[in-house]
Amino acid sequence: MWLSKPLYEALPFYYIAIGLIALIARLYVNYWYWPAICTVVGIGSLIAGAFVWIKRRDHRARSDR
Repeated sequence: MWLSKPLYEALPFYYIAIGLIALIARLYVNYWYWPAICTVVGIGSLIAGAFVWIKRRDHRARSDR
């Protein structure tokens, strides 16, 4: 799947924003297992965003040499 350049460049920030929104929503939702689901989604999204960001930075640093 190919994404446009602006969307591709902003992808880690979308992941991080989704993670933060899910963790904030966890504080306000108190029904069934939603707090646990929001926690898992939030932490998973933050990890995914950081992973993509670090991998891109490392790849760009290696390709500049």
